[in-house]
Amino acid sequence: QVQLVESGGGSVQSGGSLRLSCAASGFPFSNYVMGWFRQSPGKEREGVAVINSVGSTTYADSVKDRFTISRDNAKTTLFLQMNSLKTEDTAMYYCAAGPFASLRVPPFNFWGQGTQVTVSS
Repeated sequence: QVQLVESGGGSVQSGGSLRLSCAASGFPFSNYVMGWFRQSPGKEREGVAVINSVGSTTYADSVKDRFTISRDNAKTTLFLQMNSLKTEDTAMYYCAAGPFASLRVPPFNFWGQGTQVTVSS
């Protein structure tokens, strides 16, 4: 059974940092592209960052130079280090697994339940 369990969300002031984690199980983690997505109320889910099996990364323009995605294949865990957080980063953050790298939702077929990130001014 595939499981993706996010943790590390919370409330932080603008300019602060958070580190999200996603514990994965039930599928060959090291063979999959992993990604972080986010969704705010009334908005579509959007790609934040993705990382392929050998560590190549892609970021949304809105988070470049502030967020860092990484993975530990031995521990089947995905991370997202978020620095210099802005109020517009407030959203539910989701971990996802898929067959190829994209910042679009459709290629990703395994999803976690999400962790809330709230950034206040």
